[in-house]
Parts: sequence; C-alpha cells; structure tokens
Amino acid sequence: MSGITHRTLETNGLRLHIAEAGAGPLVLLLHGWPESWYSWRHQLPALAAAGYHAVAPDVRGYGRSDAPREVEAYRMKELVADFVGLLDALGERTAVVVGHDWGAAMAWSCAALHPERFRAVVGMSVPHLGRPPMPPTQLFRNAFKDQWFYILYFQEPGVAEAELEADIPRTMRTVLAGTAGFDVTAEAVRSRKPGDGFLTGVEVPARLPAWLTEEDVAYFAKEFAHSGFRGGLNRYRNMDRDWAELPELATVKIEQPALYLVGEKDPGRAIAPVEYMRPLVPNLREVLVVPGAGHWVQQECADAVNTALLGFLKSLPA
Repeated sequence: MSGITHRTLETNGLRLHIAEAGAGPLVLLLHGWPESWYSWRHQLPALAAAGYHAVAPDVRGYGRSDAPREVEAYRMKELVADFVGLLDALGERTAVVVGHDWGAAMAWSCAALHPERFRAVVGMSVPHLGRPPMPPTQLFRNAFKDQWFYILYFQEPGVAEAELEADIPRTMRTVLAGTAGFDVTAEAVRSRKPGDGFLTGVEVPARLPAWLTEEDVAYFAKEFAHSGFRGGLNRYRNMDRDWAELPELATVKIEQPALYLVGEKDPGRAIAPVEYMRPLVPNLREVLVVPGAGHWVQQECADAVNTALLGFLKSLPA
C-alpha cells in the first residue's frame, strides 16, 4: 500500500513485524482478534499525512511476528513488555497508544502500567473496566450458566483452532462480514448448545459490506494461513492468569488523556458497559458512539474514526 513500509524489530526476546508510515510523534496502533496490522490500513496514511509516525505491529502470534507456542507467553505482562520494548527499538521515549478489541485491552494496560511511556490512550470497542471481583472465567460461568459463550469455548487448547483453521477463507469472511460468534444478542449464537463451535449456525455471507473487499478478506486469510489461530486464542486463555498477576488493575487510575470509540451496532456493548470505566479513567475526554458502525469500527467508518483520532491527537500537549 502506498506510503506504508514494513520491517521486523527485536523486542522482549522476540521479533515483531511492523507496518509504519510517516514521521513525527509516535502513534502505536494495536489490533485485536482475529486481525493484523492490516486492520489499520486506513489509519496509517491518515496519521502520516497529519505529521505522525504511525506504527502498527502484528501482535505476537499474528501475521509475520513470532508466535511462541506456550499459552502463558500470551499473558498481558508479556504483551505490554513487547510494546514497551518496541518503543525502545524505535528509539522513542513515549507514544500515544491506540487499540481495538484485544488491542484496546492491551492499550489500556500499557497506559495503566507504564504511564511514563504512554502519554495518551485511545480504546476502540473494548472499554477499560479494570479487574473484576473474581477470575473472568468464573464470572462468565456465573453469568452465562449453561448458555454457550465464546470465551469459555476458546479455553480448551486445540478445539477452536481446529474449527477455525479448517477453512480459513470461510472463517475470515464469516467473522468479519457475518454474524460473529461473540454477538451474544444474535439468535444464531443464543441458540447454541454445549459442544457447538464459534461458527455453528452462521451462514457464510455471499456479499460483503461496502467497507470490506474481497482483497481485504483474502489478505486476512493469507495472514492466518501463515500464523494459524493458536496465538490469538491463547490471549483468551490467559484471562485468569492476568487476573492473578495484575491485581493493581483493580484500583490504578489511568490519568493520561483518553478517548473511547465504539460502533453504534457493536455487539460488545451488550456485555461491556462503558459507565464503569469513568472512575478508572478520570481524564476520559469523550465517549464517541460511531453511527452505523459495528465491531470493526476503524475499518467500517474510517473517515469518522480518523477525524476523531486526529482531533484527539491535536488536542494533546506537544
């Protein structure tokens, strides 16, 4: 893509592939599941044109970055260390960190645990809710009881990998353009039974939405054909470990300037109430609900997201 270059950098004992554009203050863009640097293809050139150095890594386990096999290699402490080390590898003392989906959780954690390195934070689709009162999987079992829930389905290593990797182009087309398995409000998801999979009962969309091209789907599929799904799924398998290792997230406040964006139609809004975020993020400048957007907000409504992102960045101290 025009103006976007690629290289691999060493950080925290592994190699991360990054896509980057522009020069100026560093803006670090962290993707979610199941995505890659390519999820930021609309933001990289816009940030570069506005005078920023935009860097979008493939998070460990994705794309062309290293993918350790151990489940515990994907705990939040390691991911945050990757991004602190990435700043060092780029020769930068600070950055604004921006994240979507799991990338948002990583961005909030970076800001909470290393305020000296991350001078501002933007979260998309996933708010910062701190630390729950019990391990997350226990919380989910209490909340969903016998109802199928994707995060619990993801816990057993190898099960979701086998399903999702059986036909990767179909998987990516369905997850990005169809009814995703994390949409707990969808009838196809609500009707699932124990033993069903992430794609059970969901039809593969014949036509793509306007924001997604056949080339986009093919790119994501190619990246997952290379990396597999194990690394990304291992992130879900560390939620209880993170709960035990990071008790400070229950009380630490993110004092840096912050922005939160979420799609109006994002199914995550049903299980992640934003109002609980405000006491933990006292300098939250705005909660922006993007009209018409679903979960893939920065891809679906790139212009609106870019406008909000650039407005926030320009408001920060130089």
